[in-house]
Amino acid sequence: MNLARTTSTTKGKECEAVPTDGKPGAVGVDPEQLWLRPTEPRRGRRPSFSREAITAAAVTLADAEGLEVVTMRRVAAEVGAGVMSLYSYAPDKETLLELMVDHVSGELTVTDPPSGDWRADLKTVAHLQRAHMLRHPWLPAALSTRRVPGPNTLAFLEHVLAVLRPTGLDGAAKLEVFAQLTAFVAGHVGHEIAQAAVSRSPDRAAAEGRYLAAVAADGSHPELAEALSAPGRPLTPEATFTRFLNRLIDGLDTD
Repeated sequence: MNLARTTSTTKGKECEAVPTDGKPGAVGVDPEQLWLRPTEPRRGRRPSFSREAITAAAVTLADAEGLEVVTMRRVAAEVGAGVMSLYSYAPDKETLLELMVDHVSGELTVTDPPSGDWRADLKTVAHLQRAHMLRHPWLPAALSTRRVPGPNTLAFLEHVLAVLRPTGLDGAAKLEVFAQLTAFVAGHVGHEIAQAAVSRSPDRAAAEGRYLAAVAADGSHPELAEALSAPGRPLTPEATFTRFLNRLIDGLDTD
């Protein structure tokens, strides 16, 4: 997760696809406008919905059908509002995505203080993130673009920085560790979700197994053949994630 981004604002017509940062013409969100300046109440009749309700509806939609179906028009229909009335709360889809990410980050509540064993605590953080992303399968893709940390995300970041205090790392290095860990979990969960889809297709899984066996037996890939002949390890998603995570965190250099 990057902690800085452009601060240009976008107003106007609806964005149907998630913008991609880093490309010419990419849309930006002003973090001060989004997080530090609450929406001014309108005059006249009080609206029957709120930014919180709009965000919750978008999250429910993404959880059920995927991020690609989340458009301003679809969310407006979910809350029973006109599309134009949503723009004062979320002027475009990128802003809505920022709100969605921070909304679900509120689930990452940690009540226990750090134990002092930063490696163990960091592994706990990673397992929390994995469970969180599995509940919201759209989240790894959403985190692949630069996000502005909102209040819920900052609260979780504050905990992780406290976990890393015993390492003696400077502030920039601690932020890098948090970004590295989040990127690892997001990438692993994305792969995990894809593999689960493959496992629901026995024919495809069997075909992949036969293919790798044939490649290993052709004599051109001795290293692969040796690797595939090694004793198997537990292949449950949880066990696999834990092995990968242990290699990552146990190998972190704090010098």
